[in-house]
Amino acid sequence: MSRIVNQDALNGIAARIGEVMGRCGQKMATAESCTGGWIAQTLTTIPGSSGWFEAGFVTYSNAMKQTVLQVPADYFNAPDAPGAVSEQTVLAMARGALRLAAVDWAVATSGIAGPGGATPGKPVGLVWIGWATHNTCTAAAFQFKGNREQVRYQAVAAALEGLHARLHKAATKLQ
Repeated sequence: MSRIVNQDALNGIAARIGEVMGRCGQKMATAESCTGGWIAQTLTTIPGSSGWFEAGFVTYSNAMKQTVLQVPADYFNAPDAPGAVSEQTVLAMARGALRLAAVDWAVATSGIAGPGGATPGKPVGLVWIGWATHNTCTAAAFQFKGNREQVRYQAVAAALEGLHARLHKAATKLQ
């Protein structure tokens, strides 16, 4: 569970992300569905973020995930398609943002914030988060509790915490 408890704490981790990005001379982008731009908003709250934050893509519909981020249509339309809330989709979203914005890092989210939208095997609160660089692309599933806002908030916190951990690890390797 996240240690981040409010927007000020989110802003604090965003500032730490900005410090690492700036120090390493890298840039990033976001590809968001269920978080609706909240990750990008939090990151761009940081003074100087224009030096390392390049773009945010809010692709809420499956059609926009396909059109903008080039997520394969088969992920949504094939008989055994993984669907929008899946590892495959969130990794494709992250890769799409990485490619479109020509950046070093991307983070992507897709989930079911509720109160509706649950399907068998995909309950309200399920969120997939993906993190990508040109060399690696990883994703994790989270099952958050609470109302729509709480689920979205927890998803933003997990996305930022995951990004910070990966950046810190990469920056340590560069030193």
